[in-house]
Amino acid sequence: MVHAATATLGATVEEHRDKAGPRTLKPAGNVPEPWRHRYPIAVRTALRTALSTLPTNEADKIPERIMDPLLEEVLEAHGGLDLWSGLTKVTARMSIGGPIWAIKGWPDALVQETVEIDTKVERSVFTPFTRPDLRSVFEVAPERVTLETLDGEQVEQRTDARAAFKGYVRSTPWDVLHLGYFVGYAFWNYLTAPFVFTYPGVSAREIEPWRESGQTWRRLRVTFPESIATHNPEQVFYFDHKRLQRRMDYVTEILGSTLVGHYTSHHETFGGLVVPTRRRVFRRNPDGTINLNMPSITIDVQDVCVE
Repeated sequence: MVHAATATLGATVEEHRDKAGPRTLKPAGNVPEPWRHRYPIAVRTALRTALSTLPTNEADKIPERIMDPLLEEVLEAHGGLDLWSGLTKVTARMSIGGPIWAIKGWPDALVQETVEIDTKVERSVFTPFTRPDLRSVFEVAPERVTLETLDGEQVEQRTDARAAFKGYVRSTPWDVLHLGYFVGYAFWNYLTAPFVFTYPGVSAREIEPWRESGQTWRRLRVTFPESIATHNPEQVFYFDHKRLQRRMDYVTEILGSTLVGHYTSHHETFGGLVVPTRRRVFRRNPDGTINLNMPSITIDVQDVCVE
């Protein structure tokens, strides 16, 4: 027997197809094809209503994902999913500072970095890395961090790198591969947001808004799968009236499960991609408030190249 909501869903889609005519779409690499490319908002609203009443066994048969309306607006504000789907690489020149690096044993180690990320798989390269003749490469499947010469000769490598942080707290010093792992996964996540929210296994849903400094920021709660190395599985992202990212909250699990409020601002456009060029990372209180007196990490982006 076909559930009533399933019939409604099918009728809604067929009605739109009859009006709009056939359309052929190509999914882009690992980025799934979103509903916004196929149906207008009125149809998506009907789809959401129908899906919300489906029993679990029926809902599991729906092969495509319905994108959160706020996420749609956010993607457009940052350059659009069509642009992102055509990219393979993002390279950013930046300065990374703050007192946390001295605590970890690496003061001024990242003051001038070129960070290259792959948009299709989780991979990042930091050049130079702790020495002018070295670079750090972070990759997954399997997860590993590698210290290389600029010619690609392996110097050191650590597999299952996250396990090497077991028992560490905020004040525990890091070796060079600890450092490479942290910045490797963290900056891949920073530079792929918000587009990473559309990747397989990632879910993003709007939650209640947040008032800060006289502004109201809308928020997305984003849940990441185990296949993506990130700070922690569930994070919250804040967006202003222009739908630009202004803040993100997470727990840095490998840094003693520190509560973090990470602010982003000074957005600029590079090849159509809108990127925050100023980031400031602070300790966050359990109630969501933040002491903004002293950032633990500062990130200033000087230039971005997209390919």
